[in-house]
Amino acid sequence: MNWLKPPSVSAVKEKLQKLPTPPKPKFPDEPPPGPTQPTFWKSPLRGPWMTSIIGSALLPLIIICAITGFLSHAAYNPALGDNSFFPAGGIGIDPYFFTWPTRPTFLYAFTQGSHIIAGCLAIPILFAKLWSVMPKLFEWPPLRSVAHMAERISLALLVGGALFVFFTGLLNIQVYYPWNFSFVPSHYYAAFVFLAALALHVSLKFPTIRKAYRDRGVVEPLRDDLEHTEPEPYDETTTTALEPSAPTISRRGLLFTVAGASAGIGLMMSGQVIGGPLRKIAFLAPRGRQPNSGPNGFQINKTASTAGIEPSKTGADWRLKLIGATKAELSREQLLAMPQHTYDLPIACVEGWSTTQSWTGVRLKDLADAAGRPGASEVLVESIQEFGSFNKATLSSGQIADDQSLLALKVNGVDLSLDHGFPARVIVPAIPGVHNTKWVRRMTFQEA
Repeated sequence: MNWLKPPSVSAVKEKLQKLPTPPKPKFPDEPPPGPTQPTFWKSPLRGPWMTSIIGSALLPLIIICAITGFLSHAAYNPALGDNSFFPAGGIGIDPYFFTWPTRPTFLYAFTQGSHIIAGCLAIPILFAKLWSVMPKLFEWPPLRSVAHMAERISLALLVGGALFVFFTGLLNIQVYYPWNFSFVPSHYYAAFVFLAALALHVSLKFPTIRKAYRDRGVVEPLRDDLEHTEPEPYDETTTTALEPSAPTISRRGLLFTVAGASAGIGLMMSGQVIGGPLRKIAFLAPRGRQPNSGPNGFQINKTASTAGIEPSKTGADWRLKLIGATKAELSREQLLAMPQHTYDLPIACVEGWSTTQSWTGVRLKDLADAAGRPGASEVLVESIQEFGSFNKATLSSGQIADDQSLLALKVNGVDLSLDHGFPARVIVPAIPGVHNTKWVRRMTFQEA
């Protein structure tokens, strides 16, 4: 029975030592023509200081985007499964330790607006950052060691993640989706990859950043005009040029140009987010810089036609179904006969725009009482819209209980237009606009 005895550790090691060593990848000593040649890159402005100062300007904007982005996800109440395209929290659990509040009423407009503005401010700076490190993307040999391979992989994830996150976000603002995947989960998951690669990159490059600032100072190079702009000393481990050309712009000229582009884009996006008089400069606003006139003349995220809402479904035969301990069907006239309340509340869209209007309707907590579920733990609101994104939403107990949470029947003193959700729509303070369900047909209240 000796054949059942496992081989000793020393015997296994001996056999492994006899195995042939796999050959290491071998690259030609001479890099191929083009961007892999050290002499290809001529700018005298590139170097550790330039990369460090651009990165230092970019990092705070990325932090703002990250914080407000995750707060935006929290506003979707990921613990309530009907509000997400993905499992609770996006990673199979709910990572949020708080319930999204309904106060202040402009909370979601502020966090999502800050997210949009910071992200757009960052785009010109991101381009400048990519320009500053471009030689590193083509360095030769492409792989020198396991450690170098790990650094290259992290750089690929960083660059790819940045481009994906920022530009899918930008196209979402423009309501343009040239892809077949869902934006929300893709943007969310990619943010984790990008931020993890960024954290690794910053930790690896921190000594280089510290040395660049120690050797050249933080603002001293900005004092040099074009005549006194000199290249940084060549170092093959950095992005400095081996054979730099004469400068055509100073370092401060380059940085002020990038800052000007960033500020211009940020100002345009502020017009979209803040609205009011600034809306006239929101040249890229997809919902129009000047909404239509009249009480219903404000932004529309999804028209009735787009949602497939036929006028016949919203006519005299329409009924709101309430489901709880009891069941009820209410006509619009019966809803109008209930106590009516009017509040000025904003609608804030993930695209960044927001608008405040005066809404009139029945409090959600009164409807919970009518369904025999006072103090309900949650309510599932379903729309007449049969297909498409956000044709239903789940609201939490705090959102139901808020005095300003309404099933709105009127806006600015007149009936809702069909595009704005006639015969009835939800309006809740401080939640994403897509959860203010339009064309409501059924509300199912859960027991507390």
